[in-house]
Amino acid sequence: QVQLVESGGGLVQAGGSLRLSCTASGRTFNNYAWGWFRQAPGKEREFVAAISWSGGSTDYTDSVKGRFTISRGNARNTVYLQMNNLKPEDTAVYYCAASFMRSIVVVTNLYDYWGQGTQVTVSS
Repeated sequence: QVQLVESGGGLVQAGGSLRLSCTASGRTFNNYAWGWFRQAPGKEREFVAAISWSGGSTDYTDSVKGRFTISRGNARNTVYLQMNNLKPEDTAVYYCAASFMRSIVVVTNLYDYWGQGTQVTVSS
């Protein structure tokens, strides 16, 4: 059974930092691309960041460019999201996802597996 488990969320003041982790199990993820999405109350799930299967390409939504960094761990089943200079508008449930597309994927329906989400709350 494939599982993606996020961790690292929490409550932080504006300007602070958090590092989200996502660890997958149940199959080999060497050739998968990864993404982070978020969903705020009353809003649709939105793309945040993505990384290709090789780790050589990344993409970010404009609102997080220069503040967030997506990376893959040495173990190919782990992905991270370093979030710096957090803002109240970053408050949401953050989800990691894995796609067999291998290249950068920014749309939700091209991801094959999803985690259960981790809450990030940024206070002003």
